[in-house]
Amino acid sequence: MLLPRLLAPVRACTRSTAPLSRVFEALRAPTTVPTLALTFTRNASHQSQGRANGAKDGPGKRLGAKKTGGEYVIPGNIIFRQRGTAWYPGENCKFGRDHCVFATESGYVRYYRDPRKHPKRQYIGVALEKDHTLPYPPNAARRRRLNMLAVPIEPETDVVVDPQLVEVEAGDVQVVEASEGTPREQTRRALTIGKGYAYREANWQIGRAAERANVQVKKFVPGDRWAAWRKSNARIEANAERKRLRNAGKKTAKPKQRQQRQRA
Repeated sequence: MLLPRLLAPVRACTRSTAPLSRVFEALRAPTTVPTLALTFTRNASHQSQGRANGAKDGPGKRLGAKKTGGEYVIPGNIIFRQRGTAWYPGENCKFGRDHCVFATESGYVRYYRDPRKHPKRQYIGVALEKDHTLPYPPNAARRRRLNMLAVPIEPETDVVVDPQLVEVEAGDVQVVEASEGTPREQTRRALTIGKGYAYREANWQIGRAAERANVQVKKFVPGDRWAAWRKSNARIEANAERKRLRNAGKKTAKPKQRQQRQRA
């Protein structure tokens, strides 16, 4: 029979011929029991990926066409939501950061193909007019801002009318030649194009409109501020004295005094 570990000193003493007092001293001495360091590891009870978890059925992302062909849109309207690039932006359209196609101009939606750009890609565009078809011809005039078209400017030719060459059948005809100093000619020369593609006069010319119209404005004359302050104070004091004399014969009710509550 094997004796426990705690009785090891006793076994040693029984085998030796030591006196009984030493046996009791050995029993009184503290014995150190070795401790084992236990480490635990936690293992997953379920697989984190793959088919073990089963398919998830999340909410729909509402993908697909938001505007049909021929529908009117304004800048910023989303025409098609998608994952990937099944449709590409065409005329007057752009990509969003999630590959959605949105309009950049007001017009009518068109779904079309453009073999000149790519033989297999599908495009979404916005036609500016209801009867337009996409894609536009490559050499066609492009619509600019403010619905204007680029047209070459022809130089103006001054027509000189000779009164002697005018044949008058009955009555007198007075020929008045248009001079360059007329208001219309002056305004036309002063207009300049700005950043917003708008023709307008310069700010300094707009500010002198009243001067050109002979509008007379009363000139501002700065006065003495110290004298104005004295007059204002004198007027305030006179009003206060007038009010005091007006209320001198009236009996004014004295305000009631609050009675302090006596604490019990």
